[in-house]
Amino acid sequence: MIYNTRGIILHCIKYSESSVIAKTYTELFGMQTYMINGVRSKKSKKKPGLLQPLTMLNMTVYHKESSGIQRIKSLSSIPRQNIRSSSISNSTVSLFIAEVLYKSIKEEEPNKELFEFLIHSLGRLNSEMIPSSFHIFFLLQLSKFLGFYPSSEEKATTAFFDKREGTFSKSMPEHPDYIASPESQHLSRLLQADFEKLESIRIPAQSRNELLEHIVNYYEHHIPGMSKIKSHHVLATVFN
Repeated sequence: MIYNTRGIILHCIKYSESSVIAKTYTELFGMQTYMINGVRSKKSKKKPGLLQPLTMLNMTVYHKESSGIQRIKSLSSIPRQNIRSSSISNSTVSLFIAEVLYKSIKEEEPNKELFEFLIHSLGRLNSEMIPSSFHIFFLLQLSKFLGFYPSSEEKATTAFFDKREGTFSKSMPEHPDYIASPESQHLSRLLQADFEKLESIRIPAQSRNELLEHIVNYYEHHIPGMSKIKSHHVLATVFN
């Protein structure tokens, strides 16, 4: 059957001389894999720029249940939604977020709340300047939808954060998978913030880089079989 849905491009690989296979998170079907024929040919009406990571699209698709690779009939950019900023930091954050989404979302089923969160959050990358902790804050908010959002019950106790349990504690955990102060305190502040207040949260570059490493590791702890995230190493250079 043919459906109209919105989608977010996460990852593309070349297939033959003119086609690509695109991993796309869709509003109606969750994570899907699409064959897009002829997009790389000179005569194609589909612009290759539409397949950049985190491009948000209106799509008309052919959908068959239990089919590994679906097909796209037509696609177009969502007006005023896609990332137009020329900022290097925004572009680098976009690549990082796309990699995280590609490696962390597995469900081939709709999740309207998650999709709306992504559309709303990624739209903020249109700003010429984004807060330096945007990418960390995004990962924390995304973890709500993935089922392992850190517990904030012990707000007054931020000495240590147990990455295995997802909780803060006064005492050091009896294993090496934890975040200590001052990074644990910065984590607590980010958990109590929202997008509007994020700009006011100042985290030193070294602590921010260490906290990002911890949060990426936190994801790897809680998503079985998740492959290693690599692009976050570039962020340390860009934001420094």
